Amino acid sequence: MRRTNNYVQFDPTVIEQARQMDLLSYLQVYEPSNLQRVAGNVYCTREHDSLKISNGKWYWWSRGFGGVSALDYLIKVKDYTFVEAVQTITGQCGDWKPPPPTLKKDEPKVLLLPPKNKDCNRVVNYLFGRGIDYQLIADCIADGTIFESADYHNAVFIGKDESGTPKYADLRSTIGSSFKNDASGSDKRYSFRLLANQPCTSVHLFEAAIDLLSYATYQKCEGKDYKSENLLSLSGVYQPKKEISESKIPIALTTYLAANPQVNTIFLHLDNDKTGRLCTAALKELLQKDYEIVDAPPPVGKDFNDFLLSYLHIKPPVTHRERSDAR
Repeated sequence: MRRTNNYVQFDPTVIEQARQMDLLSYLQVYEPSNLQRVAGNVYCTREHDSLKISNGKWYWWSRGFGGVSALDYLIKVKDYTFVEAVQTITGQCGDWKPPPPTLKKDEPKVLLLPPKNKDCNRVVNYLFGRGIDYQLIADCIADGTIFESADYHNAVFIGKDESGTPKYADLRSTIGSSFKNDASGSDKRYSFRLLANQPCTSVHLFEAAIDLLSYATYQKCEGKDYKSENLLSLSGVYQPKKEISESKIPIALTTYLAANPQVNTIFLHLDNDKTGRLCTAALKELLQKDYEIVDAPPPVGKDFNDFLLSYLHIKPPVTHRERSDAR
């Protein structure tokens, strides 16, 4: 470290060392009295019991933000300057060495779900406003695959493993903002899904939970039983590599296919935008040797929710960004 014109400059290696320190390790070394175990490998701080630490990450639920490193914590939570945070972690000399990882590779992730609201009224209104069938919403709430968070009233879409244990959670704003996030500890192998109630040799693939629900609603409107089909979301946009042959199949799909060897047909209902079409092309190339691939994008609009709203003659809800642009 040196000081030039009253400005502190750190050697890049010192900064990198500071960035490597996770919050749990920092608290164990520098603030052990501020660390409190919640359960298993989940911790919180005594100062802020809604600031949860797990799987090498932390999230402050009452404030709606999080991070990975101790540096993030000192700057975002403690209001340290960047220089103060680096100096605190490294002792200004950069001789701190990262401790062994606290989470073993074979140790299962711990899913940190936000607290549930006393009801799901805002989530129901949000999804119903998006054209989703009311009974479908009620069924998902009843079986615990959808609920409303108590803090920001987000819609929470749950993915469960074969035993019915929640392993994944996708949070989405219900107030028209663009907020979307995975809960800490989410395992993308078990994304949001609706599985057939009888043996089925096909699976329908979607980018997001709301697209999946939109397709199920459309099937119901057409007099078809969506419960006779396997519906699987990818929990977000799938990003293939520039060389498609080097791309990997999304882990949610590989996990499902491994557990369901009877499946021989995959319907791709990905978005109609450039990214969605690229993903479709990649998956067709990667999967066509072993499966029959059916390219079935939404007939109208960018995604299946756009199509459903058009089908039902419902005007799309106005987002916060659109409201701001109109002012």
